[in-house]
Amino acid sequence: MKLYSLSILHKGATKANLLKAAYDLSSFSFFQRSSIQEFMTFTSALIVERTTQGSRASVKEQEYLCHVYVRNDNLSAVVIADTEYPQRVCFTLLDKVLEEFSRQVDSIDWPSGNPETINYKALDIHLSKYQNPREADAMTKVQAELDETKIILVNNLHKLRPSILIEDEINARKQNSCCEIM
Repeated sequence: MKLYSLSILHKGATKANLLKAAYDLSSFSFFQRSSIQEFMTFTSALIVERTTQGSRASVKEQEYLCHVYVRNDNLSAVVIADTEYPQRVCFTLLDKVLEEFSRQVDSIDWPSGNPETINYKALDIHLSKYQNPREADAMTKVQAELDETKIILVNNLHKLRPSILIEDEINARKQNSCCEIM
């Protein structure tokens, strides 16, 4: 499970404007990184342009899943992840980032801003924190703990099963022994 890109954009009348972005391209070779970053930037803008106001969507592009959220005020965010990354955690991240960004950056700057002029430094932190969805998201952490507990419980039941079967057999023989054939 991996997140590759987290971008904040403003959806204009005709095109989307990139405000800030963070990338984790460490899994790609050095020579591929710039073209992959360019691809992710272009794809993020394209998806925002094609998504209606006030909606969320997930779009598969090659081996990536792009999750987008365009708010009613046209502030948008896109996260690009591999196909294994949980969708619910992606949308939780997008909600959190957009809420935080809108509190820190004035809405007057959204239509004309660019990555150099927008002062918002938390994207890299969020991208790094959410690399492990189990640690970043409380519900995913609880679900993982429940899954582990279920596995332990099932294993313990399998260990107990032979002794339970033997006990049941003994009880069945005792119940049947009261009857005598005449």
